[in-house]
Amino acid sequence: MGRVRSSWGLREALGVVCALAGAASASAAPLRSAQIPHTQPRASEAERLLVVHNAERTRLGLPPLAWNSALARDAGDYARKMLARGQLRHASPSDRKNNGENLWMGTAGAWDSAAMVGMFLDERRYFRPAAFPDVSLTGNWTDVGHYSQIVWRETREVGCALDTGNGKDVLVCRYHPAGNVMGKNPY
Repeated sequence: MGRVRSSWGLREALGVVCALAGAASASAAPLRSAQIPHTQPRASEAERLLVVHNAERTRLGLPPLAWNSALARDAGDYARKMLARGQLRHASPSDRKNNGENLWMGTAGAWDSAAMVGMFLDERRYFRPAAFPDVSLTGNWTDVGHYSQIVWRETREVGCALDTGNGKDVLVCRYHPAGNVMGKNPY
């Protein structure tokens, strides 16, 4: 998916999301991020993120994801880089070790992590089960790329990190193995 640039303002207030996944791909008030020390989620935050991911997989009869601390650590390193750049952009496949990646950036303190992942899951309304990349009712797979990565049957692990800086929250989730693989069905 190339570079994603965003002008701050209304888009920032609404939250900005971007998805890409795959080595062989197309190429309540939960805990606030300010309470999470430098991107490594506390156990309760990791559990909350895992529950949100797995609720949709359970609904579809898919195996649950397991939390992977190494993925979360890598996601945290990348979240800090994005904040330093002030730009939402996917890591290259080699930089993310060919793992899948979902990104979210928005106004600091405006959403909790469950709502951030919930925005990924909201893409379900445009999703249709078919071979990738024909998975979107809109005809554009990027409209459902976060969702399809979360529900990709072969994906077994997730690790996420949330960081705050420069008035922004950034959530990075990494997935292993990556989904959104050309010619394959999500589930």
